[in-house]
Amino acid sequence: MRQWIAIGVAVVLVAASLPFLRQQDSKLADMLAKPKQAAGVPAITRQVTPPPLTELDLGKIDDRGSLATAPAYGDRKAELTLVTKYQRAALALLRAGHVPEGAILLSDVKTGRILAWASYVEDGPFHDVATEANAPTASVFKIVTATALVEHAGATPNTRQCYSGGEHALKAADLVDNQRRDKWCATLAQAMGRSLNTVFARLADRNLDRDKLGSVAARLGWGQDLPFDVKIAPSSLTFPDDELGFARTAAGFWNSTMSPFQALNLVTTIANAGEMIRLSIVQTVKDSEGEVYHGPTARQVVRRVMDESTAASITTMMEATVDGGTSYKSFHDRAGKPYLPDVRIAGKTGTLTKGAVDGPFYTWFVGFAPSRKPEVAISVLAANHLKWRVKATNLASDMLRVYFADKNAPGVRDPSEPAGSTARR
Repeated sequence: MRQWIAIGVAVVLVAASLPFLRQQDSKLADMLAKPKQAAGVPAITRQVTPPPLTELDLGKIDDRGSLATAPAYGDRKAELTLVTKYQRAALALLRAGHVPEGAILLSDVKTGRILAWASYVEDGPFHDVATEANAPTASVFKIVTATALVEHAGATPNTRQCYSGGEHALKAADLVDNQRRDKWCATLAQAMGRSLNTVFARLADRNLDRDKLGSVAARLGWGQDLPFDVKIAPSSLTFPDDELGFARTAAGFWNSTMSPFQALNLVTTIANAGEMIRLSIVQTVKDSEGEVYHGPTARQVVRRVMDESTAASITTMMEATVDGGTSYKSFHDRAGKPYLPDVRIAGKTGTLTKGAVDGPFYTWFVGFAPSRKPEVAISVLAANHLKWRVKATNLASDMLRVYFADKNAPGVRDPSEPAGSTARR
């Protein structure tokens, strides 16, 4: 009898719980029907038409408060990842230097978040210089050539090459080893730091071809549609058919262009030991009804571009630029004292002039710091007239001083502070 009573009670309980179970099954089915959201992948909070990032205008960034914003489609407003202190400092540096056109970009190496996005046009209609790939890559392309030499020729920072000529132009004779003319020799690291064209041209001519160098450039982003929150103009790369033209391209003489964004993506990749991560500038997008988009919340790897050992070799080569190369004077005072003591920097400069009358005179600085435990990556482009006040390397030095002074790095003074003031600890 007790057994039948227990069965009856069970039947009653099951019948009573069926509506609740059906409700939970329905919720579970709805959850399973939705695509899984991977960690760090942007999430659309509410479906809208057109898509959430439509008409995001980074030319109208409002950095007056503690949170930087930019307008988007209709009444939408994007809240940005920028640090307003860095954003204002970057624009002030470009204005003070009277740079006709230029850009200063800063990224957090670990997360890929953009910390400063300063595009500047002194006169005429504004255009977002940071997204445009009009400037020649110049000697920054030596980073690509060095990567190809490490991968395809087994080169190291200590690879040694003797040379002569090629300081401002490359001739066919400069590609040929000649003991009588080759009075100087340099390691590959020294050649990177001092931007020695003939060293890169000879090594590329002897060890690389168009397919090898072109494939490395493509992996690093040339000619590619790089993922970002706004459209970036693709960089370009062409190789002349002749041997001398190929060597000139490998050394950074024309035939390639890149945007300041692409340059930032390049050095952020090297700083991440060869992993390309997605850079982002949007935290959220909201309209009058609330949030319609939320940006990446964690580091998002796009792909591995090079081995860690290759990235380490390129880092060592780039350190020579500031330690004793083309950027030494920008990062040290007249007495040789570093503006950023105890902060080692990996960098690369680039310089090319287009036109003999008024330019533009293009200068680049790209890099990251601290070089062995990277925190921040930087890309600076200055398109000056032939008469200029500051080059990209000067702007980069000042911008990194702003960043590390804000981080209380010992001995680092914000360049906007009065001379003689004590750096904050």
